[in-house]
Amino acid sequence: MNIDLLLIILVLFLCCILLVSKIYIMKKSIKEIEDSFSHIIKADTNNIVTIASMDKNIKSLAINLNNELINLRDQKLQYKNGNQELKKIITNISHDLRTPLTAIHGYIDLIKEEQIGENQKQYLNIIQKKSNELTELTEQLFDFSKAIDIDIAIKKEKCCINEILEETLISYYSILREKNIIPEVLICKEKIYRIVNYNSLIRIFENVLSNVFKYSNGNFKVELKKNGMITFSNKATSLDATTTQKIFNRYFSVENAKESTGIGLSIAKQLVELNKGNIYANYKEGTLFIKIKFN
Repeated sequence: MNIDLLLIILVLFLCCILLVSKIYIMKKSIKEIEDSFSHIIKADTNNIVTIASMDKNIKSLAINLNNELINLRDQKLQYKNGNQELKKIITNISHDLRTPLTAIHGYIDLIKEEQIGENQKQYLNIIQKKSNELTELTEQLFDFSKAIDIDIAIKKEKCCINEILEETLISYYSILREKNIIPEVLICKEKIYRIVNYNSLIRIFENVLSNVFKYSNGNFKVELKKNGMITFSNKATSLDATTTQKIFNRYFSVENAKESTGIGLSIAKQLVELNKGNIYANYKEGTLFIKIKFN
């Protein structure tokens, strides 16, 4: 009886060892799959999940994951090709629209030089206004095609925020004067460096400045502090606290201003976030504040 009991205990003990070993191998294989899958997703490689386990269930799991990876890559490729095709179509349409619009503006300027009656002048002003609106929509269409190109994998380098901000402001000086906007520039003397994409930074500043041109009531202030905080501010009576919260939404229109913000600020927000930064807007006492800070 004792011998039988010992045999039973021995068999149970061996079964426990086999089960523990089986569980250990399965856990190790699952961890192996997890690490491999995580690396493939993060590195965006064309590799597949590989395992050393011979267990048929684990192998089946790996095969199913690889099939899904292949499907995901195919969908991503189709999406990328579709984006490029869409960009090409939009760019062509934008260029096709620009040519006749340029001619229309030219003829409007010529007609203005002629002796015409008050009614004709009124009609001409309406035509010019609608032509300008169509030009703006064309530019938004072109901006949309550029937005499709925004890529997460952007090259970053050590950039001086002071210098890039100053260069951008100088390049827009003539436009600021043309629109009778008097800038107040407060840039700290200390050099502020951040690891960002150079071209992205220029585009961010340009898009924010374009927004200033739309809503400024004649004044504009930009400040760069020692902590790296960049603040753009301008009086904007056509906005309010509620609309300001939506200002980064694509094609959000300000009803009382009867014009659209376009996608400039939406693109700026995407680029700031891709460069590990933060951008937000607030509205206080009739003034719009847009603040940007890179980590």
